Amino acid sequence: MRRAWIVVGLLVVFMLINHADKSVIAFAGVQIQKDLGLSPQEFGIIQSSFFWLFAVGALFFGWLSSKVSLRWLMAGLMLTWVATMAPLLGTVSFSVLVACRIVLGFAEGPAYALANHAVHSWFTPEKRAMPSGFVTAGASIGTLIAAPLLTWIIVRWDWHAAFYILIVMGLVWAVAWMIFGRGAPEENTPAAKTATTIVVDTVDAPYKTILRTGTVLGIALLMFCSYWSTTLKVAWLPVYLQDGLGYDTLTTGRLVMLPYGFAAAGAIAAGWFSSRLIARGVSRKVARGYLSAVLIGGAGAAMMGFTVLPQGPVQILLVSLAFSLNTAAFGVALSAIADVVQSKKRGMVLGGLSAVSSISGMIAPLVLGFTVGGTADKISGYASGFLMSGALMVVGSIIAVFLVNPDRDIARIRRSVEEAA
Repeated sequence: MRRAWIVVGLLVVFMLINHADKSVIAFAGVQIQKDLGLSPQEFGIIQSSFFWLFAVGALFFGWLSSKVSLRWLMAGLMLTWVATMAPLLGTVSFSVLVACRIVLGFAEGPAYALANHAVHSWFTPEKRAMPSGFVTAGASIGTLIAAPLLTWIIVRWDWHAAFYILIVMGLVWAVAWMIFGRGAPEENTPAAKTATTIVVDTVDAPYKTILRTGTVLGIALLMFCSYWSTTLKVAWLPVYLQDGLGYDTLTTGRLVMLPYGFAAAGAIAAGWFSSRLIARGVSRKVARGYLSAVLIGGAGAAMMGFTVLPQGPVQILLVSLAFSLNTAAFGVALSAIADVVQSKKRGMVLGGLSAVSSISGMIAPLVLGFTVGGTADKISGYASGFLMSGALMVVGSIIAVFLVNPDRDIARIRRSVEEAA
C-alpha cells in the first residue's frame, strides 16, 4: 500500500505540471493578444488549437499503453511537453504558437486517462475513488500554484519567462519518474505483483459490449459537459476576469486560485465520500453516477447564476463553484469506468473518454470567443456564452443520471460473456 501511494504522489505532480502547461497561455492572454495584435476570435483559435489533436493523442496513447511500459510512456510524454514549450522562449508568431499548442495538445491528450489507469490498477474497486480524487486534485493544485507564481513572473518579466519555469519542472519530473516510476502493476513484473494488493477485476468483454453500456455512455456525456467548463476555466477565465470584469493582472491571479483551490479540495472530498458510500453498501449508481451528475449539474447552475449577478463577492463565489464542482466529479466518474471495464481494456476506454471530452475542448473556447467578439458589449457577450454553457451542463447531467449504473452493467457484461461462451 505504501508503494501505491508513492505512485499516487508522483502522478499528482504529473497532473500538476500538466495543468500548469495548459493554463499559462490564459494567464498571459491579455499580454499575448497585445504583443501579437490578436483579436478575441484569434485568441479563441489559439486556445481551441490545443484540442485539435487532443482526441487523436488520447486514443493513440491509450492504445499504446497496453504495449509500452507506463514508466517509459509517461516520461516520453513529459519530454514532448517540454519540447513544445522551447520555441516559446523567444519571439514567436501566431502560426508558431498555434503549432506548438497543437503538438502539446496531442501529447497531453492521454495524460489524465493514463494517470487514472495507473491509479486504478494499484487499488481495489471500493478504494479507487479517493486516490483518483488525489490525481484529479493534482490538476487543480497545478493551477493553484501556477496562478500566483506564473502571473508574478509574467508581470515581473514577461510571458516568455513563464515557459522557462515549466520546462525546468518538466525535466525534473521526467528524471524522478524514471527513477521511482518502475514496477507499475501493468508491467506484470514479480516486484509489482508483490508490491500491490491483488485487484478484483471485472470480466474481459469485447469493446462493442463495453461501449454500449449505459455507464460508459453516461460517463462520456458527463465528461463532455464537465470538460466544457474545465476548458473555459483554462482558456477564458483569467481573460474574463481582466477583460470582462476589469480586475488587474495580480488580482486576477489571486482570484483564479479560488476555483482551483475549491476543485482540489472537492476532488479529494468527493472521492472520499464515494468510497464511504460504497463501504456502507450504497449502490454504485448512487455513489458514482448520482454523485458525479449532481456535482457537474451544480457547476452548470452556478455558471448560469454568476452571469446575472452584479460584480462582487457573491458573483466570485459562484464563479468558483462553476469551475470547481465539475472537476471534483472527475475521479468519481472515472472510478465507475474502472468498476465496469477490465484492466486490459481500461487504458483504451479511458483514452476514448478523453477523446470525447476533447470535443468540448475544441468547441467551448471558439463558442465563447465568437460570442464575445460578435457583440458590441463584451460583458453581454461573456454573459450569453457562460449562460449557454451552464445550461448545457445541467441538461447533460440530468440525462446522465438515467444512464450510469455500474452494478447493472457489470451484471449485463457477465451475462453477455457467458452467453457468448
